[in-house]
Amino acid sequence: MPKGLRRYYGSGDLHFITCSCYQRKPWLDTGERRDLFLNILEEVRKEHRFVVLGYVVMPEHFHLLMSEPQVGTPSTAMQSVKQRFAQRVVPRRRQRRPAGTRPLHKTQGAGHPTPMPIWQPRFYDFNVWTEDKRIEKLRYVHRNPVTRGLVDEPEQWRWSSFRSYAFGEVGLVRINDCDVLQMRMRDSA
Repeated sequence: MPKGLRRYYGSGDLHFITCSCYQRKPWLDTGERRDLFLNILEEVRKEHRFVVLGYVVMPEHFHLLMSEPQVGTPSTAMQSVKQRFAQRVVPRRRQRRPAGTRPLHKTQGAGHPTPMPIWQPRFYDFNVWTEDKRIEKLRYVHRNPVTRGLVDEPEQWRWSSFRSYAFGEVGLVRINDCDVLQMRMRDSA
């Protein structure tokens, strides 16, 4: 773990997470890849049992506002999301590629392909423990595509939770879905 990096888990805080693609390469630059990413996020949300309060998927990074998972930690949940996406985007075997396209693998040593990294190894995690910070982070997430000039209005970007809040639409990732949480009951004495 890098020197001085501290993660604060176990207090029940919300987590504002930012994960970037390796060297800011646009691995999430198509609607198809962003949809794939969101489908994977929903799978992991159910398995790790956490609540997603907001998200946005940009061409080279994503932001996520989430509760602490009941299974694992935010780190293990993000590891699952990142690994599954990488496994589905980068082919396992070397395939013939059309002329003029760049390889998805680097060759090392005796010609064995090494997958190009898709994600930066670490991620940014900010504990959100006030209502004001929750609102601030949600606004930031939903305005991100507008700020970057990808759309004129937040509702035009399909790969964010904005439409869930504004119009009640159910997207690929369920927002504020507490059904995945399980209460822990003590046995009666």
